[in-house]
Amino acid sequence: MGTVATAKKAAAPVAEADEWTAAELDEVRGELEAQARALRAEIDRAEAASESLKRDQSSEGSGDEADAGTKTFEREHEMSLSNNSRDLLVQVERALGRLDTGTYGRCEECGNAIPKARLQAFPRATLCVACKQREERR
Repeated sequence: MGTVATAKKAAAPVAEADEWTAAELDEVRGELEAQARALRAEIDRAEAASESLKRDQSSEGSGDEADAGTKTFEREHEMSLSNNSRDLLVQVERALGRLDTGTYGRCEECGNAIPKARLQAFPRATLCVACKQREERR
């Protein structure tokens, strides 16, 4: 029985070590805001490239089918990149919102703390490791 009490006492400092300081949260916010700016610029660039390809394709009329196919592929590729960037931007904005509401670092599924190391590696994480593993098994 003494072993269980000792294990519980040993676990408490780990939880305290996972708490975020105001400076750490400010650093995370700065990183997320920088990511959001970069993603918005990337989305704008991809959309401009896609529009340019669309204009080029329509202005050429009925040109070579291989060229038209290549340009269609390039436009779809740019649209795919833009969509991926949009998805990432939604995740970043969600993390910023969680910082604003004071729920950053808490699992959205179970409410437990998300380990600090996980959030440092992936600041957009919304689930603890256990809940993320459960989600991936579904």
